[in-house]
Parts: sequence; C-alpha cells; structure tokens
Amino acid sequence: MTKKGTVVLGMSGGVDSSVSLLLLLEQGYDVTAVFMKNWDDTDDDYCTQADDYLDVQRVCSALGVKYYTVNFEKEYRDRVFSYFLEEYKKGRTPNPDIMCNTEIKFKAFLEFALKFNSDYIAMGHYARTRISNGRTYLLRGLDQNKDQSYFLSRVPEAALSKTIFPVGELEKSEVRRIAEENGLATAHKKDSTGICFIGERDFNKFLDQFLFTKEGDIYSYEGELLGRHSGLMHYTIGQRKGIGLGGMGNGEPFFVQDKDLKNNRLIVAQGLKHPSLYKKNTIVEKPFWITETPNLPFECSVKIRYRAKDEKALVEEIGFDKLKVTFENPLKGVTPGQALVFYQDEICLGSGIIE
Repeated sequence: MTKKGTVVLGMSGGVDSSVSLLLLLEQGYDVTAVFMKNWDDTDDDYCTQADDYLDVQRVCSALGVKYYTVNFEKEYRDRVFSYFLEEYKKGRTPNPDIMCNTEIKFKAFLEFALKFNSDYIAMGHYARTRISNGRTYLLRGLDQNKDQSYFLSRVPEAALSKTIFPVGELEKSEVRRIAEENGLATAHKKDSTGICFIGERDFNKFLDQFLFTKEGDIYSYEGELLGRHSGLMHYTIGQRKGIGLGGMGNGEPFFVQDKDLKNNRLIVAQGLKHPSLYKKNTIVEKPFWITETPNLPFECSVKIRYRAKDEKALVEEIGFDKLKVTFENPLKGVTPGQALVFYQDEICLGSGIIE
C-alpha cells in the first residue's frame, strides 16, 4: 500500500485516540503514536496517567505501531496551570482544557511533531476541518453530544491545517463499536472527565493547596446577610449546589449571582427565575478568530459554556480587544473566565473570554 503521509498521533489512552490510530492505519498513513505527559503524578493517587500510558502500550503493541512519550510538564505548568491559578485569584472560572489545546496539544506538541518531518498531527477530538479556497475551517463534530469544537475555539488555522481528526465524522457509539470489533483494549474504558491534575479528588481542597482562601459573608442580591462562605474561589456564577443556604427564605434554591472581591462577599439570588441571574449581554475580551475576522457587527450563534445550547446573538466591537455580545434571549450563568464561542452553522469561528 502506498502511504498517504506521516502522522504523529497524540494518544491519551482512551478509546477515541485508540480508534483514531486504527482508522489512520486503515487509511494508509504511516503513524507514530505519542503519549503526552503533562503533569507530575509521582506522588499522585488521583491522576490516571500511568494507567493511561499502559493502555497506549497495549493498543499500539496490538496494532504494531511504534509509541513514545513526550514530557510537557514544564510547558503545562508555565502556560496552563499558572493561568488556571491566576484566573481563580481574580475570582473567575477558567477553562484549562481550552488553554491546554491552544498551548500544549496544538502548539508544543505540533512543534515537537514537525521536528520529525511529519506531514500531520492527529487527535481524537470530535471535531472536523474543511478546506475551502485555500483556508482551513474548524467544524463541529458530527456527534452533537460529543462535539468538542468548543475546546478548540482558540487553536489557530495554521495548526488546524496540519491536523487530522479521525473520529470527527463518527458517532461515539460507532467509535465504541469499532474498538470492540477490533479487540482494542480500550473498547469499554470509561471516558475521562474533568482535569487530569485534579482527577477524582475534592476540587476545593485541591485549590486550597495552591491559593489562599479567606472565608466571608454571603449576602442576598437584595442586601440581606444570609450566612458565610468558605472562600470566593470555591464558587462559580450560576452555581446552585454547595452554597449551604437550604431551607431559608421561601424554600426555593439559591444561586450564585456575583462575587464581590473587594468586600469578599458572595452574592446570591433565590429562585430559578430571579431576574438578576439572567444577562441580556456581556463583554468578552481577547477575541480570537480561527480563519477570517468577521465584519463587525454581525449575528451568529454562541455557546457560553461547553454544554450550553446554541443561542442567537449580536456581536459588536466596543474597543481594543473587546466585544459586546447581546443575546436574543437573556441567559443564566454567564461566567467570567469562561470562553464564549462563536458559530455560523457548523463552522466554529473562534471565541472570546467572558470578562
């Protein structure tokens, strides 16, 4: 068989990257598998990197593919983990997965792969690319429930033009079926959730290891003192569980409405329909456009978090590096630090960070 080109595949030890390897081989690519070690888990019982690497070994050995490990621990700490901590210090809720894609998988890893004169890199993300008039566009994955274009919304076109997403055209159930039919060791492996460096441990306790936590007062939106919070970094806008105010007021649940960093106060609103929980517009900073920069203002659909539904919005420029996004319908849980991602139908245009 004539080889179509050389590919360095980033393998995580999960079923998606395992099936990606199989598909690339079937399509005639010359593939080398690489496992990225991004976190020092020497004394860590929560991170699953060691087990994941064993699964990479099993799959690659079964398919007769060479595999290696590359260590990006320093790059990850400097570019992703430090950003993660700085955002929490500011009272915001960052998305380290987006930063990991931007700085590690599609930058440091790509640079590593190109040193070996590979034609492409490949990843097991549920996303697609399309080349039109010489430009590379990022598309949603066909499986709407697994689409990961949100997490790729700050990856530059130059990197995407060198990337293959083998499972982007498939449903997750089909990926599982392919893995099972081919006897891959990861066929029934549970999908990873959350962030590797946190794993299954208590999130708040993890933050407390790295950041100073100060207790403070909880106030209602109307100004009534209701109780105490354990540290503003432990809460996020729109949060319902874990506030500790059950049974108060009219009995309806409380939601985090805002964080007053100056006075170290957590502001809450009672009831799902409380008007203060809903925003008609928001400001985003550091807008990033994957391919063309659209002519502003323009209308599109947006996601304010990964699992959010698409919402129609008007996007306007309001100053250097800032946009105003006005939603057709007021939205709940618009969270500073999260990415607001722009779409035109199936094309992911890019994103900004909610300010």
